[in-house]
Amino acid sequence: METIRGLLWKPTPEEQKRKCNSLVRANVRKLDRDIQQLKLVENKTKTYILQASKRAQRNPSQAKQAAQETRIFAKELIRTRKQNARLATSKAQLQSVQMQVNEAFSVRKIEGSIRASTGIMKDVNSLVRLPELTGTMRELSQELVKAGIIEEMVGDSLPDSELLEGEDDEAEAEVDKVLTEILKDRLPPAAHKPEEALPAQPVEEEEEEEDQQEMLAQMRGRLEALKS
Repeated sequence: METIRGLLWKPTPEEQKRKCNSLVRANVRKLDRDIQQLKLVENKTKTYILQASKRAQRNPSQAKQAAQETRIFAKELIRTRKQNARLATSKAQLQSVQMQVNEAFSVRKIEGSIRASTGIMKDVNSLVRLPELTGTMRELSQELVKAGIIEEMVGDSLPDSELLEGEDDEAEAEVDKVLTEILKDRLPPAAHKPEEALPAQPVEEEEEEEDQQEMLAQMRGRLEALKS
């Protein structure tokens, strides 16, 4: 019955408004869940850093390996924090869209007409490109187009580089800052400059490095499992 009604009658402005607000709330809840999950990952990564540092203190012969591990996990922590900040910014942007949409519907109720908003369109277009919200944001954009609040979306309105986090390795100074923040006075000397931690041992170094890489790969796998 609803399908037939939808074909014969257009939704009222109030129905359009409710649909748009429902989609916005669904997206906000999704972002809240993702932000909470990233906080769990951040706490777990801090624990890994502390564990590696304690192991180095208990066994000085593992100082070099611990320094490498702490720097790997520090880089993961930096990426997690950047992603968390991006999602928090997107949530604020989405809530701004909701206020602007409600204002547009209020103006429509008073003046009997509605004007397309380039500001809302820009915000919605950037949020559509957010991997966490792509599906529901496209649905929201379609509803806004139907309501006349925005015009048809243009795929290349904004470059992806403005919206997606870079994949470049984190600056060493930033890694040092994170390690200092977490470890404070427990920061092992090797953590700052692991390449100077121990003299080279040509005969045994290759086997030692292989064991370290295997262990670090396993730890990074555990960290990735937390994110998924």
